[in-house]
Parts: sequence; structure tokens; C-alpha cells
Amino acid sequence: MDFELPEEYRSFRDMVRRWVNSEVPKDWARALEKDEHHYPFALWDKFTEAGFHGVGIAEDYDGQGGDVVMQMLLARELARSLGGLAWIWGITSFAGSKSIGLYGSAEQKAKYLPLIATGQLKAAIAFTEPGGGTDLLGAMATTADRVDGGWRLNGEKIWSSSAHVADYLLVIARSDRGVEKKHQGLTLFWVPTKTPGVTITPLAKLGMRSMGSCSVHFENALVADEHVLGEPDKAWYMLLPTLNNERIMVGAFCLGVIDGVLEDALDYMKQRKAFGGIIGRFQSLQHYVADIATMQKTTELMLHYCAHKQSRGENVGVEANMLKLMASENANAAADMGIQILGGMGYSAETDMQRYWRDSRLWRIGPITNEMVRNGIAESLGLPRSF
Repeated sequence: MDFELPEEYRSFRDMVRRWVNSEVPKDWARALEKDEHHYPFALWDKFTEAGFHGVGIAEDYDGQGGDVVMQMLLARELARSLGGLAWIWGITSFAGSKSIGLYGSAEQKAKYLPLIATGQLKAAIAFTEPGGGTDLLGAMATTADRVDGGWRLNGEKIWSSSAHVADYLLVIARSDRGVEKKHQGLTLFWVPTKTPGVTITPLAKLGMRSMGSCSVHFENALVADEHVLGEPDKAWYMLLPTLNNERIMVGAFCLGVIDGVLEDALDYMKQRKAFGGIIGRFQSLQHYVADIATMQKTTELMLHYCAHKQSRGENVGVEANMLKLMASENANAAADMGIQILGGMGYSAETDMQRYWRDSRLWRIGPITNEMVRNGIAESLGLPRSF
């Protein structure tokens, strides 16, 4: 049993780490996030120049190749400095390349994957219904009705990150109201954001500020048949495998946050002086960093395990849920301890602990709440469904 990454992966990780230190250091990331109402196009362009949008896309489509493990290594290293702004890369990777790559027709792949790989196309996810939250199926009110030439979409989505700058939205809507079960009769659409009848409104929020999250309103928006992904009415069956990938990606982002927290905490503890010496000699603070380092290692092991299983096509649903649960709670707890270690400076917008805390707090809620994750894990152990 070998827990070490192969040389190819280590070389890629080290290259990304050097790139992050040089191109997107923490002070620059902090400045981007402070500019709350302006999307960081400069960051997107840096990803494009580095070729990161093409990681996970086959070379046949102008991509860089690479599997889930390589994508997660990239996500981790980006989040160490960028925190939640790493989603600037991750959203299009998931909503675009992963979705088109898995559900798209040969024509859709040939048209869109090269644009994504070369940074010419931005995508956003529009799944969550207002008032629905994790209850996506029960709250599904967005409808898609067949008409001549395509489908009419009506309804509203919320918390669609970066929708205001996206070229396309990955949208799920109810296309058949006469089904027996809620997961039936759903269709996945690849909706151009310039479609008449689509209105996108940015929303204020706690973290990941400059990235933007939006409500999306559909009013008789006509979507052509060519923008249907996969088979109509079968969206839920297609989505399930990719949900694991999203949760593994969240785990990687959370691990990157833990890396950044530990890095900053140790640096501060070795320099800050109080009561006649560095604060790193205080036992209580040593316990904090010991806990953070333990969170880092356990999250890393679980991430590599899940990504490896996913890359081999094995069933990783329960483990991906466990990873998302553990990683998000570890990252937020680590950031909270990091704030405590820095004291008043941890609360200051001039350091990164508060940014790590605000960004990681979301991952305990989305893309699925940790309470629902626990429900699913318990059900997998043979207990009755609790919802």
C-alpha cells in the first residue's frame, strides 16, 4: 500500500505551488476579494495563460489532459492562497468541462470543450431554487415546456456563482410534471446567458465576495434543442456521478484553506512576541497548531483516497460525502483557531484568516448541507431515511 503520489503528480503539484507563490500571492488575493463588486477578470486571465482551464480536458479538445487526482491537486494549491476565489477556476471546470465532457454530444464536445480549455468560455451552475436549498427535488419549480424549436423555461434560481459574467448556465428544470417520483422528469440545459427572458441579479454575501453570486430569473426563455444536455427527462440519473466530483473538489479547496491557515499561523507564532518571547512557546497555541496540522493530514488522506477511487471509476458516493463533511468542518475550525492565534490581527481585513473563515463557512452549507450529508451517511449504514 503506497500513500505517496507518483512523480508525475508531485511535479505538477510543485509547479502549481511555485506558480501560486509567484502569480497569485495572498496579498493580491486579498485585494481582489476586497473589490467586492468587480469580478476578478485578471485572475481568470492568469488561469488561462497558465493553461489551468484545460486541466481535465483531453488534448483532442485543446486541453491539458489529467484526471480527477490532478484536478484536486490543482484545486488544493490554488485555495492555499486564493481561498474561495479558487472557485473562479472550479465553477467552469465543473459546470462546463465536466458536464459537457460527460453528458454532451460529440458536436457539443467539439464546440464547447476547446473554448473552455482555452479560457474563452465561462460557465455557471443554476440549480438551487429559492426557498429550496438542499431540497432541490422537492422545491423544483423551474419548468421547461416543449415548444416549436426547443423549450420554454420559466422560474428562478438562486446562489448561481459568477452567473453575471458567465457565457452559459448549467440549468436543471422540470420537463415532465406527470411523474411518480420527484427525481424523474428533469432535464439539463446549457443556456446562453444572453437568451431573451434570462435576467441575472448579483446578491450580497459574506465571503467569496468579488466572485459574485446571483439570482437568475427565467421568463419564457426559449432554449433550442441543441442546448439540451443528454436525454430529456433523465437529468438526475446523469448528474449523480458528477455530484461526487463536486464534493471531492470542495474537499480539495478546504484542504488548501487548511494549508494556508497553518502556514500563516506558524509564521505569526514564530515572529510575534509577547511576555518576553515569541508566542509560539505558549502551550495553548501549540495545541491549536497541532490540531490544525492533524486536520490537514487527515483531510489529505481522505481526499487522495476519494480522488483515486473516482479516477478509477469506482463508487465513491458515501466516501465523497464523508470527505465533504470532514473537510469543510476542519477548514472552518482551522480558520477559527487561526483567528484566535493572531488575536486582533486575525480579525483584521489586513490578514487572511478572516477571509479563510468567511470562505470556508460556505462549504458547511453548500453544495449540500453537512446535516444532509450526515443523513445520507447514516442511511448508507442501514438506518431509515430521516427526511
